[in-house]
Amino acid sequence: MKTLTSRLLMTLGSVVLLSGPVLAAPPSDWSGVPTKTVKLFYPGQSSYQWLRSSEHKRADKKTKKGDSCVSCHEGEEVEIGNKIVSGERLEPHPIKDKPGVIDLAVQMAHDTDNLYMRYQWKTKNPFPGSAHPHWQFDGKDWKQIGWPQLDKKVWGEGQPAIYEDRLSLMVDNGSVPMFAEQGCWLTCHDDMRDMPNVAQAKDVKAHALLGKVLKKKDVRKYLPGSRTDEAVTWTKTKSADEIATVKAAGGFVDLMQWRGHRSNPVGMTDDGYVLEYRLFDAGKKMFSKNWDKTAKQPKYMFDAKKVGFKSRTMDQIRDTSKPSSLIAEDNVVAFDPKAGWKKGDMIPEYYLTRAVKGSAGDNQDANGTWKDGVWTVVWTRKLDTGHPQDDKIMKTGGVYTVGFAVHDDNITTRGHHVSWPMTVGIGAKADIKAVTLK
Repeated sequence: MKTLTSRLLMTLGSVVLLSGPVLAAPPSDWSGVPTKTVKLFYPGQSSYQWLRSSEHKRADKKTKKGDSCVSCHEGEEVEIGNKIVSGERLEPHPIKDKPGVIDLAVQMAHDTDNLYMRYQWKTKNPFPGSAHPHWQFDGKDWKQIGWPQLDKKVWGEGQPAIYEDRLSLMVDNGSVPMFAEQGCWLTCHDDMRDMPNVAQAKDVKAHALLGKVLKKKDVRKYLPGSRTDEAVTWTKTKSADEIATVKAAGGFVDLMQWRGHRSNPVGMTDDGYVLEYRLFDAGKKMFSKNWDKTAKQPKYMFDAKKVGFKSRTMDQIRDTSKPSSLIAEDNVVAFDPKAGWKKGDMIPEYYLTRAVKGSAGDNQDANGTWKDGVWTVVWTRKLDTGHPQDDKIMKTGGVYTVGFAVHDDNITTRGHHVSWPMTVGIGAKADIKAVTLK
């Protein structure tokens, strides 16, 4: 098996030499690895609750019984995606010219230790989604600028849409009831962000578990196994001890996300899971909020001695010839409030680090390049991460249920394109077979 003690990582606007643990190498030539084209479609406000309502005509009873989505809708991705994205149903704020379907090309291979993945998809925009919301100086204070397209500030107030592209992978090993049949719809609910019955921040903050323990102010993905009522309501959580028991039994979904701004510049993806909430794995991930709550200003700015500038402006944030992300080890210095700031100066809302730790740092080899309108992401994931409490451990011969999603064109939450649940076999027969490397 090939190994690398150092590797040259090409990122948008920068070249950096990484040193660290020995990493296995993905195939140098992917032409011999079969490609599976997966149709990702726009789901709008479809949810766990909607699928079980009378609005899901003639299929709600089947859904409640646990029938699979593809038992009724196999091959209907284009029809469903185009109808929803148009605003005809399940989309109150249709986005102009957004495609109903995205083709995701998937290739997978493995050796004794690792799963190697290669993904490709065409972006809607003629530039990569490597920008993310920033802090902008208004002449007096630093304020957030840039929101995803489904935010009211964009569609209702005309504020600029700025958000990173993203590729997500959910994995289960058969421990989560109905995930094999209904996939990510088990995790999506009416009370989440950008959904029809979105929970209010004050109510979430007051909730005994989500607010008081997890310190959250909104509702994100969660599984039915974490709730006590048949309707699977966000407020009806099991106790922390009960949820810990479910998690220890593997009743969570592994969720990993490659991000165009917050992970790709350091060659990583984040590592998380879904159970009572969408949470990151234990340890330290690669991105953190670049904000000093006390001083009400950014913590870091670009190091002008290294990159030639201390901040960016709106017309510069998508210039891929220059660094677009703050990286602690490469291009940052402590923020200087007396650095001669001008109205319109912008600093990224997050900063990155390669000093990841624990289970949150499992995915340290995922590199995306954008060329001719297409993202290509090559990603290495250990079959056995050594963290079964947070991850789905894989093994040769195993078959796993996965769900794919792509966030494209300045979008987050439900504005993504998703797949039906499908199977991946590690050297085994499945919808997608990871071929064995010799």
